[in-house]
Amino acid sequence: MRIEFESTLWLWEAKTEAWTFVTVPTELSDMIREIPRVPRGFGSVRVRVRLADQEWSTSIFPSVSEQGYVLPIKRAIRDAVGLTVGDACSIHLDILDA
Repeated sequence: MRIEFESTLWLWEAKTEAWTFVTVPTELSDMIREIPRVPRGFGSVRVRVRLADQEWSTSIFPSVSEQGYVLPIKRAIRDAVGLTVGDACSIHLDILDA
């Protein structure tokens, strides 16, 4: 399954580290949640991501506070595409667990 969406990069501050994420829109998260698959740790779903000219494999994670899945964006990716917290971006996801 392939999905595309626009989202804004946001910051989540853990105990000693800061992580950046984008949120998968609720309606797309609901569709992903309905896909039959073997359960994985923390409810994660394996994905292949494309953001600008960068591609990588990772997982998305369910978030109650965000009402959908969230996708972590590593510093190396942010730096490569010039993305900072608050910036909007276009995300292409291939769901690998489907």
